[in-house]
Order: sequence, then C-alpha cells, then structure tokens
Amino acid sequence: MLTLDLNHAKLKEDVKSYQEEVNKIDETLRNHTCKGNDFTGWLTWAQDYDRNEFTRIKECAKRIQENGDVLVVCGIGGSYLGARAAIEMINGIYPENQIEIVYLGNTFSSSYIAQVMKYIEGKSVYVNVISKSGTTTETALAFRILKQFMEDKYGEEASSRIIATTDKARGTLKALAEEQGYETFVIPDDIGGRFSVITPVGVLPMAAAGIDIDAFMKGYADGSGEYSDPDLDKNPAYRYAVARRILQNQGYDVELFVNYETQMQMVAEWWKQLFGESEGKDGLGILPDSANFSTDLHSLGQFVQDGKKVLFETNLYVDQPMIDITFPNDKEDKDGMNYLAGKSVDWANKMAAKGTLMAHEETGGIPNILITMPSMSAYDFGNMCMFFFKAIAMTTLMNGSNPFNQPGVEVYKKNMFKLLGKE
Repeated sequence: MLTLDLNHAKLKEDVKSYQEEVNKIDETLRNHTCKGNDFTGWLTWAQDYDRNEFTRIKECAKRIQENGDVLVVCGIGGSYLGARAAIEMINGIYPENQIEIVYLGNTFSSSYIAQVMKYIEGKSVYVNVISKSGTTTETALAFRILKQFMEDKYGEEASSRIIATTDKARGTLKALAEEQGYETFVIPDDIGGRFSVITPVGVLPMAAAGIDIDAFMKGYADGSGEYSDPDLDKNPAYRYAVARRILQNQGYDVELFVNYETQMQMVAEWWKQLFGESEGKDGLGILPDSANFSTDLHSLGQFVQDGKKVLFETNLYVDQPMIDITFPNDKEDKDGMNYLAGKSVDWANKMAAKGTLMAHEETGGIPNILITMPSMSAYDFGNMCMFFFKAIAMTTLMNGSNPFNQPGVEVYKKNMFKLLGKE
C-alpha cells in the first residue's frame, strides 16, 4: 500500500471538510453512474479479467523469450506508456538476460523510425502492435513499415511473429489480424487507453520482459480493496485527490511530479498522460509536469526554489531500491569524498531528498505532497496503478468533468488529416 504525508502541503483547508462530497462522488463511481461511466471497467478489472486470456499471454511471452532478441511494441499514448513505465521501473534501465523491448508507433520522426528499423535488421524480431481501432496514424504508419519488414525478413513465418492487441470484434487492425492469422489479445471496451496498462495492452509486453504479471495483478487487486473506502482517514488516494483540489483553489495550477530514481522517469510520463488527459478539460485542471531529482535539481531546481510560485510538488519516494551499492574508501581522498566511505548510496539519495524537501518547503515556500511506495516491484507497480486511478477519477469528478474522455485530442487529428490530404 502507498502511504501519503500531507504535513508539508501547506493546505489552508481541512481535507476532512470534503468528506461529504467525496462520499457522493465515490457512490457514483461504485454504481457506475458518474460522468464517463462507460469507461469504469478498471474498477472491477482485478475480479473480471479473463483468466484464459491471461494464460495465453504467458504462453505468448514465453514463445517470444525463447525465440526472439527484440520485441517491438508498436503503439502510442496509453498503448505503450504504461508498459514502458512498468518494464523500466521493475527491471531497471539495463536489465540482464532479458529480451530487449523497443518502442515504435509513438512518433512521426523519420530519423527515429529509420534508426529503429536499421537497429533490428540482424535480430530475431517479434512485433506487438497495439491499437483499438487500427487507424491511429502514428501507429498505423509505423506498423505498415514494420509489417513489410517482417514479411520480407520472415515470409509466411511473419504472421506468427506479429501479435495484435486490439478491439475484440471490429476495427481495421482486428480485420487485418484475422486475415493474416495474427494472435490477438483484447482491449476491453470499458477501459480507456490511459488506464489500459492493467489489460493485455500492458501485461503482454511486461510478461515478455520477464516481469511477474501474477504479482502485478495481485498488487492491483489488493489496491482495489485498500483504496476503496471513501473515508478520508482510511483512503490515501482520495486524500491526495482532495489535497490537489485544495492546492488548486489556493492558486497552484502546476503539479511537479518528482521521483529520485532514474528508472522511474517513464512512470512520470505515464502519470502525466493519466492526469493531464483526465482532468485537463472544461477550462479546468492542473498542468502535470515532472522532474527526476537530484538530476533536475541542476536545471529546474533554481526555478522551483526561487521562481514564480505557480507549482506544488508531489514526491514519489521508494523505501527500498532495486539494487544498492556502498561508497568506497580512497586512501588519498583527493576528491574529499571519504566522509561518505562505507555508506549506502541509496542512503545518500534519501538524504538528498530530505534536504531538497527542507529547501523547497521551508525556504522556497513550495507545498509538498509526499507519497511513498515500498519498492519498485511488480506488486508495487500494480498497487500504484490503482492508487493513481482512484485519485484522478475523484479529483476530476470534483471539478465536474468527465475523467474518461479526451475531446481535445481529436482537434489536432482533424487538422493533421486535412494537411496530410486524408479524405
């Protein structure tokens, strides 16, 4: 379970004063009567997911691991961010003895696409194309290039090396998969893209990367219970949601999501989509931004400390690192660093976090929310997903907005299609 500390948040209202409003909103979530209720399947997914499909995912992942060097995950937004966040957080940036995961279909950058295609030329390649409709332009463009590459490289065998995660019944990708004989996995109708890491969208790449997906789902299932009580004394996800609303009422329109682990940078990217796309509508919402400390203290730190007071910080701390090392002693000590000799590097990281909190809160006057997770395990990632899902649903519904649609995203697509000459 994630823990929450609001003692540094500089709240001018009592979180508990929102209890009645939270109770009412929570009831609409539980009854699936809230705005956007067609996309609340994530609430009961831990009980409802298809166990047979889950077994097929494990079998598919084993086949990829046994025969492949590279899995190309072809998708954009929620179709890759959650999987990448999980894989990098749980396995680290340079994992040993794991199939390599490469990401495509998330950009129009010709240089990036060309370099990826060159990179995978001499490797044993599998492709997981992820799109509910099959018409998402960035993904469809990359997949056409990938499909031709796979057919040229493998001939008829290509169809057994391409896996489609898509709609259960309709769409161009579903039709193509049936025609070509690709193995398919289902994107549920009632779970939107930014919540889809818990579905085959995220779980298949995670399994291929060697992650224990049973532990991941156990963490998510436990979170379903741990963050279910609307009582603000018992539910840290809802307390976080209310604190965000209070801070915006105090004039803070930017939330800086901070972590101290390099392997969690993609968790921040996933979080930014989840929060930005959910509450950034109706002229409302908090702008989600992120930083990786202590690295970004040498760039953004000056603004946070002394700049315009437009932001608050949400710090995601980790109790136990994936790996720890001890700082060595040097007899000559020419760098003057022997005061750290014999100490844990993770301890130094945690002292940096404490010193930063003191500087930003006490001297800089910045509100700070502290969230702590036990470790960077598959279980903890699953648990964290439910924490943030419940929090963003609550905080957006408190604004009176629909947390589960994204009407603004469609505007750029219409303009782009017109410029590209699509009829």
